[in-house]
Amino acid sequence: MTKLSVNINKIATLRNARGGNNPDVVKAALNIERYGARGITVHPRPDERHIRYSDVRELAGVLSTEFNIEGYPSEEFIALVCEVQPTQVTLVPDSPEQITSNHGWDIPRHLGELTDIVGRFKEHGIRTSIFIDAQSELPSFARQTGADRVELYTEPYAKDFLTDPKEAIKPFIDTAIACKEVGLGLNAGHDLNLQNLAYFKAQIPFLDEVSIGHALICDALYMGLQATVRKYLACLE
Repeated sequence: MTKLSVNINKIATLRNARGGNNPDVVKAALNIERYGARGITVHPRPDERHIRYSDVRELAGVLSTEFNIEGYPSEEFIALVCEVQPTQVTLVPDSPEQITSNHGWDIPRHLGELTDIVGRFKEHGIRTSIFIDAQSELPSFARQTGADRVELYTEPYAKDFLTDPKEAIKPFIDTAIACKEVGLGLNAGHDLNLQNLAYFKAQIPFLDEVSIGHALICDALYMGLQATVRKYLACLE
């Protein structure tokens, strides 16, 4: 079964809007695990506008499922990841001012840089994933860096799914097959939701993991967190 990793950034955003510790990010993460999710994802940014570095350290000490830390590999970020040693680190090419991720790595252009960074994480036994667009030539370059997986940036799929699901999924299937051919694991994330997730999974059944945050937390406002997590899990069965 494809693992569901829940991105809890939006819970931290709500907490930070008021100060204090309500909602409690750690308590929410532990509840999400208890409700059946197989992972927790965080994306700490330099300005700590949602997840803080202190949250990452606290979560690392209490989570029982997979812990995925994603972010741009600045020296500060690399040091944090090597310190807490999560199950997985996902490298994204975000600039500090971006609201959210909106593209994958140009791996050929950054091949040497990414190879060095992946090597640093591998020394600590941390599984490494590289965030990429759905382009079937990219997995072979990702493999050259020493990465274990890639994560497909799925916003274009989510957007085009509304008008033509079959066309929307095509480049993702092609890229997924290319990943399988070179021995890379496969994750996916960004704008996946209860409307488009089951179809995505059905077309790419060997998908290892999805990371979902914004849509899931929004749905939880209407349905409750436990019911929402279980609905997303049902999409992956």
